[in-house]
Amino acid sequence: MDSAGFSMKLWPPSLSTRLMLVERMTKNLITPSILSRKYGLLSKEEAEEDAKQIEALAFDSANQHFDKEPDGDGSSAVQLYAKESSKLMLEVIKRGPQTKESAEGIVSEKVKASDETTIFDISKGRRDFISAEEASELLKPLSEPGNNYKRICFSNRSFGVDAAKIAGPILSSLKDQLTEVDLSDFVAGRPEEEALEVMEIFSSALDACDLRYLDLSNNALGEKGIRAFGALLKSQKNLEELYLMNDGISEEAAQAVCELIPSTDKLRILHFHNNMTGDEGALAISKLVKHSPALEDFRCSSTRVGSEGGVALSQALGECRNLKKVDLRDNMFGVEAGIALSKVLSIFSGLTEIYLSYLNLEDEGSIALANVLKESAPSLEVLEMDGNDITAKAAPALAACIAAKQFLTTLKLGENELKDEGAILIAKALEDGHGQLTEVDMSTNAIRRAGARCLAQAVVNKSGFKVLNINGNFISDEGIDEVKDIFKNSLHVLGPLDDNDPEGEDYDEEADEGGDNENDLEIRLKDLDIKQEE
Repeated sequence: MDSAGFSMKLWPPSLSTRLMLVERMTKNLITPSILSRKYGLLSKEEAEEDAKQIEALAFDSANQHFDKEPDGDGSSAVQLYAKESSKLMLEVIKRGPQTKESAEGIVSEKVKASDETTIFDISKGRRDFISAEEASELLKPLSEPGNNYKRICFSNRSFGVDAAKIAGPILSSLKDQLTEVDLSDFVAGRPEEEALEVMEIFSSALDACDLRYLDLSNNALGEKGIRAFGALLKSQKNLEELYLMNDGISEEAAQAVCELIPSTDKLRILHFHNNMTGDEGALAISKLVKHSPALEDFRCSSTRVGSEGGVALSQALGECRNLKKVDLRDNMFGVEAGIALSKVLSIFSGLTEIYLSYLNLEDEGSIALANVLKESAPSLEVLEMDGNDITAKAAPALAACIAAKQFLTTLKLGENELKDEGAILIAKALEDGHGQLTEVDMSTNAIRRAGARCLAQAVVNKSGFKVLNINGNFISDEGIDEVKDIFKNSLHVLGPLDDNDPEGEDYDEEADEGGDNENDLEIRLKDLDIKQEE
C-alpha cells in the first residue's frame, strides 16, 4: 500500500476512549498519594463527577483547537486533550474533597463559565406563545458572528408558524456547530396543522446537524409528528441520547422512528416513557434496541406493553451488554416476559439501577429475576419491584438477592403481599452491611407488628439512611409505638403511618385460635439462613 496518500485522523477520540479516560482519572483521584495525604482524598462519587467535568472541559478545549487546524491529523489536539486533563486533575487534587455546602470549586466554576458560552436556553422564561417579534429578539444571540453555541433548548415555549420561520434560518446557520437540541414541549396549545408545519420548519432547518443529543418529548407527536421531523431524524447517524417521552408514540409512530433513524450504533440513552406503544409498537422498538449495542440507559415505562412486547423487548436488550439502567415500570408484562427478562439479565455486569414495578410479575417471574440478579450486577444500587403480587413464597429468593447486593441505596417492594414472613426475611437480608442504604419501601404488604419491628431494627443504625416506608400495613397500635421507640433518636427517618390499619382484614385462622402469632413467626424465622454464594 502506498502510505503517501494515507492519513490517519487522531481526533476526535471515540466515545469508548473518552469513557476510559474518565475511569482512569476517577481511579487516580481516589488513589492515596503524597498530595492526597496533604489535601485530602476524594470520595468515589465526587471523583467520578469531577472526572466527567474535567474530561468535558479538556475535550471542548482540544476540539476548539482542532477546528482551527482541520487539515492536521489531530495529534496536537490529542496532546492538548491530555495536557488539559492532567492540569485540571492536579487542580482538583489540590482543591481536595468538598462538602455540599462548600464552594463549587475549580472544575464546576470552569464548567459553568464554559456552559454560558456553549448553551443557549430559553426554557426558563414564561410558558407562553412566542410571536415572530419575540422570537427575533429572543434568538438574537444565536445570530451573532463567532458565537460558540453547541447546545440549544427551546423547551417550555410554544412556537407558531411565524415564530418558526424566524427561527428556521437562524438554526440553519448553526448546522455545523450544534451537537445538542432540546425541542421538548415547544408547540403546546397549537392546532395540529400548525404544530406539524412548525415541526417541519425546524426539521428542515436542523437537517444534516450531526447531533449527539435530541429531545422531542411532550409534543403529542404521534406518527404524523414523527414524520414531520423526518428530515432531521434521517440525518442522524451519531446520536448518543434520544428522548421521545409523552409523545403519543403508537405502533405506527414507533415503526416510523425505526424507519427514519439510519443508525443507533452510538446510542447510549433511549427513553420512551408514557406512550401508547402497545405490543406491536414494542416489537418495532425492539428492532431499534437490538441495533443499539452501546445502550446504557433504557426507559420504556408506562407504554401499555403486554406479554408479547415484553418478551421481544427483553430479548432485544440481550444485545446491549453495557446497560447500567433499565426502567420498564408500569406495563403489562406478566410472568412470561419476566422470565424472558431474567434470561438476559446476567450479561449486564455494570447494571446499577433496575425498575420493575407494576409489571404483573407475580411470584414466578419475581423469583426468576431475583435468582439471576443475585448472581450478577454486583454494583446494583436501585431495585424496585412494587405492585407485582409478590407473596411470601418469593421472599427467600428476594432476600438472598438483596443480601448479595451490598451497594443497594434504594429498595422498593411496596404494594405486594409479603406479610410478616416475607418482611422478616427481607429485614434479615438487610441487617449486615448495606452501608449505603438510604430508602426502603415495604408499604401495603399486610405487615404486622413483628415484620415492622424487624424492618425498623434492620435499618435504624445505618448512618446514611433516610426513609423507611411501612405505611398502609396492619400494624397494631402497640407495634407502631414500638417502631417509634426504635427510631426515637431519628423519627424523621420513619415515614408516615396514617394509612396503617391496626384492625387488618388478613388474620389467619391460626391467629384467631389464640397465642402471639407475631412472636411465633419471628421465632420460627429467626435462624433461617439466607443462602448466598461466597
